Amino acid sequence: MRPLLLALAALSIAPAMTSAPATGPVPTASPEAIKRIRWWEDAKFGLFIHWGPVSLAGTEIGWSRKAERRGYWQGGGSVPPDRYDNLYKKFNPVAFDPAEWTAIAKDAGMKYVVLTTRHHDGFSLWDTQANDYKITSSESPYRKDIVKMLADATRAAGLRFGAYYSQPDWLNPDAFTERHANYQAYIFNQVRELMSNYGRVDILWFDGLGKSANDYGAVPMHKMVRELQPQILINNRNGLPEDFDTPEQRVGTMQINRPWESCITICRQWAWMPNDVMKPLDECLRILVSTVTGGGNLLLNVGPMPDGRIEPRQVERLREIGAWLRANGEAIYGTRGGPFRNGTWGGSTYRDNTIYVQLLQAPVGGKVRLPALSHRLVSARFLNADRDVAFAQNDDGITLDLGANGFAGPVTILKLTAEESITPGQALGLKGGAFDDVSLYGTPRQADAIATASTGEVVKETDGRLTVKTKNESKPSLTLDLGAQRELTAFSAVGIEHNAFNSNVDLHLAISSDGEKWEEIYRGSYGLPQWELPITQHVAGIQHPGRPARFLRVWIDYGPGGGSLKIGRVSLFAK
Repeated sequence: MRPLLLALAALSIAPAMTSAPATGPVPTASPEAIKRIRWWEDAKFGLFIHWGPVSLAGTEIGWSRKAERRGYWQGGGSVPPDRYDNLYKKFNPVAFDPAEWTAIAKDAGMKYVVLTTRHHDGFSLWDTQANDYKITSSESPYRKDIVKMLADATRAAGLRFGAYYSQPDWLNPDAFTERHANYQAYIFNQVRELMSNYGRVDILWFDGLGKSANDYGAVPMHKMVRELQPQILINNRNGLPEDFDTPEQRVGTMQINRPWESCITICRQWAWMPNDVMKPLDECLRILVSTVTGGGNLLLNVGPMPDGRIEPRQVERLREIGAWLRANGEAIYGTRGGPFRNGTWGGSTYRDNTIYVQLLQAPVGGKVRLPALSHRLVSARFLNADRDVAFAQNDDGITLDLGANGFAGPVTILKLTAEESITPGQALGLKGGAFDDVSLYGTPRQADAIATASTGEVVKETDGRLTVKTKNESKPSLTLDLGAQRELTAFSAVGIEHNAFNSNVDLHLAISSDGEKWEEIYRGSYGLPQWELPITQHVAGIQHPGRPARFLRVWIDYGPGGGSLKIGRVSLFAK
């Protein structure tokens, strides 16, 4: 996150959202869906675990296997397949204690656990009947069902259990061939095993690498999953939007009307690596606070060691986070992001008539200036200090005076009490328009944009995605017409595909007020199939969210030659 340049004599925060953060999915979601996800939105913090035989090599899980990845982009990998694929014959995690893992998660203040049951390398941590490349194989020295052991221990500890499942399998000979139907049956049967044989599963965390719902047979698969596990939450990585979004290795853009979860590693690598660089406590807390104030959950990843223990220094860091949460969890658990827009300064959460202002920076002169609020404040205090905070409130905003030494990093939390409860859908701000979302896929928010291609045609696929088809066009693009000028604050796209995964390509974003004069506001190398970008402007040296525009265009630059562009759910955030 880029630092905020302060041009005023106090910490000034961007204007407040004028719609209260939602407590669940978009307003048109079914009552069942809202109820289903409420526990998860209250939980805020979970443990992600990437583990398998690859820990013996100390390299990245799945991606370090140096071999063909049929149907996906190529390149990378440092471990030859004849070595990688035989590591399981030496993988004997005799020190694995699932009760200890869940105790560590609870000490960290986490409320749920998500385990990689199978990653892209195809190795299963359960007794699958689909093949013999599994932890219970006769060639495995361990031969115990790790998924069952951890699922049972997690529930016994009072935590929720989630299963990560990778649809890609680098070893499967049928994937993306004329026998692809066999591959779909293979992943369908494995998911059915996980949903049938391991008790209650609260989260199914897919990792489809941007492929479509048709590629994985997502519609019948999800129908089967919800019949077997009616309460389950499903993420957005199987070609369908489902219950929540999943920005990876970054804090997601503030999003208060659709649930989301940032998955981020405690070190640099997902799987265990000797001497990996671990994030300092201050950084972990900043990530947690920035995520929760932005309306999301944090799924923090550890990679256990080959013997089955979580690395002691990682355990220590998790317990440090837990100690902070025991003192400050009131401002995290069971809250919703808002009512003030978050940023590098920090952010806010709320519950009932209480607002928690969470500062990541010391305000200049000890004074924090907040936007106007339609609720009258009756008190302001430090959350963890027995003293009040002087405040003044009028139609122009709120000023909080912390005093000269009021900021005690890395996070200082102020507890504001309003006269009335803040309820979902209730207008908070006194100025500006609604904070809403325009969508081309899934449940529309307040309006649908009109999609056109600069050249060629836009085709809506059966799975809901949009394909831009061109002829000999080096820059296939998608143009969105919002129908009127809006203040755009963020853009995100899920499920981007193009036909040059092996090439170096650039992704571009431009805005226009009239559809003729365009201003390019972003250009970057294409990476993950989920792409997010805040839209900002600088006024008097300060970065503010929002740029006025009616049209937005996204395109991929292939260079010489042809190409196509396929985009899944596209969302624009505007105020």
